[in-house]
Amino acid sequence: MEPGTQGLAEVAARFPGVLGPDGRLDRAKLGARVFGDPAERAALNALLHPRIREAFLEKTQALDAQGVERVLYDAPLLIENGLHVGLDGVVLVWVPRPLQKERLKARDALEDAAAEARLASQLPLDDKRPHATWMVDNSGDREATRAQVKEVWRALLARG
Repeated sequence: MEPGTQGLAEVAARFPGVLGPDGRLDRAKLGARVFGDPAERAALNALLHPRIREAFLEKTQALDAQGVERVLYDAPLLIENGLHVGLDGVVLVWVPRPLQKERLKARDALEDAAAEARLASQLPLDDKRPHATWMVDNSGDREATRAQVKEVWRALLARG
C-alpha cells in the first residue's frame, strides 16, 4: 500500500496511528494491533483481501492478454484467501514450525508471543501441503534450498 492510494486511506481511517511521518504504512505498528486481536485482524482482512484479489485478477488478465506464459505470484495467504484456485500450480516453501518461528523472530525483531500470534493468523504450512504442486524444503542451508528451487523452475519450464 502506497501513500495516496484508496487502500491505505481506508486502513489509516480504520486503524489510526499506523502511518509514519512520511505517510507510509508503519507495518510494525499495524502488525502489533492486528496480530494480537482477531477482530482487528478480521477488520484489516475485510479491507485488504477484496482489493488484493481484484488487483491479482486484473494483473493476471492483463499479462495473459499480452501473451505472458508464466506468472509467479508470491503471497503468504494465497491458500487462506482461495487465490490458489484456478492456478496451474502452487509452490510451497516449507520449513518446520519451530524454525519458521525463529526466523520470523529474527527477521522482524519480534518477541516470542508476537511471533506466535503472527503464525497463528496463517494456515500452518503442514495444512498447506495438500494444495501444493511442488514443495521446497527450506530447513537446510541456502545451497540445498537453491537446488530445490532450480528443480521446481525446471519443472515449471517443462510444463510449456
